[in-house]
Amino acid sequence: MNEKEVSEIRRRFRPEKSNITSIRGCYVNKNKEIISEFNQSVALMPEEESERFLSILKKTLSGTLQKNLIGIEFTTEQVIDSEEHKLLMALRDSSLKEEGAIQAFFQKVIQAVTMEENYLILLTCDTYDVPYRSKDGQKQDDASSEVYTYVLCSICPVKMTKPALSYYVNENLFRNCTTDWIVSPPEMGFLFPAFDDRSANIYNALYYTRDISETHSEFVDAVFHSEVPMPAAEQKEAFQSILCSALEDECNFDTVQAVHEQLQGLIEEHKANKEEEPLTVSKGHVMQILKAQGVSESHLECFEEQFDEQFGSETNLSPKNIVDTKQTVVTTSDIKIQVNSGRDDLVETRIINGIKYILIRVEDGVEVNGVPVHIS
Repeated sequence: MNEKEVSEIRRRFRPEKSNITSIRGCYVNKNKEIISEFNQSVALMPEEESERFLSILKKTLSGTLQKNLIGIEFTTEQVIDSEEHKLLMALRDSSLKEEGAIQAFFQKVIQAVTMEENYLILLTCDTYDVPYRSKDGQKQDDASSEVYTYVLCSICPVKMTKPALSYYVNENLFRNCTTDWIVSPPEMGFLFPAFDDRSANIYNALYYTRDISETHSEFVDAVFHSEVPMPAAEQKEAFQSILCSALEDECNFDTVQAVHEQLQGLIEEHKANKEEEPLTVSKGHVMQILKAQGVSESHLECFEEQFDEQFGSETNLSPKNIVDTKQTVVTTSDIKIQVNSGRDDLVETRIINGIKYILIRVEDGVEVNGVPVHIS
């Protein structure tokens, strides 16, 4: 799914937009015991309550593609005959009315998910009459091209509120307000089937993780029986480690700066062109940047070898996962310098009289601990 398709489904999660009739829930404690189950009708909920439910579910489609939102692919064998795919199809095709499938799914999740607090499994099903969109992008609401039925699952921690003082107007005094259990935004979840090319794709699902350093592989294996890509935060660390160890003494300031600048440039260009498909870069693209910086053949071969070992020879990476799009950070043991994206040209390295320096070009607006200073 691309960003436009994700946004199109996200817009469904409003009372006046969705065809969601009910929300199934299973409340589980940290010992993997079911506390309660419910099947709440959205139509019978107070408007404020239904909006809050939909807002929580909507967060399962939030974040960045390839970071928080990760595509899961099923093999042909899984789609033809596998327990995990049959269960997901049963949930969707029955619109969450097949009780056996619901209970089997709840048990799969409970056995796979481990949390330090109680949590809620939320399931809902929506049917979307997909409006026809012409080649020029114009939408025609009265000309539906197909019906897209999907299931959305959210796994939400339920946390106890902290004791606090509250002011009670009727009593004109402050006193302790009672603590209570509050449903937090989802930690993980998924959409099935994927909405690819604005159409249902039963070979794909869209998986969500709130924390980009954690993919909850046990949950993914239980629900999809599939491997999830390396977490975005781990991809960044691995890429940085490969640059350092493969390039050795050629891993200098200018080379690393060039890699970051060019990848940031690709991200900006992709955004400016409003391209729908997620941006990825290949190993070969990075090697071209390194070669242009004068990196030797032996170090390029070492980079290729380590990249293949860490990510796989055919793997393409999202540049957003391996570079910081907002800033460049230069650190030493005693100093940390943060440079806004696109202004790496303000920083350079020099050796003066045998001593290494990091030079920062400045103009006006220099402050030290908040105090404006003059450089003379």
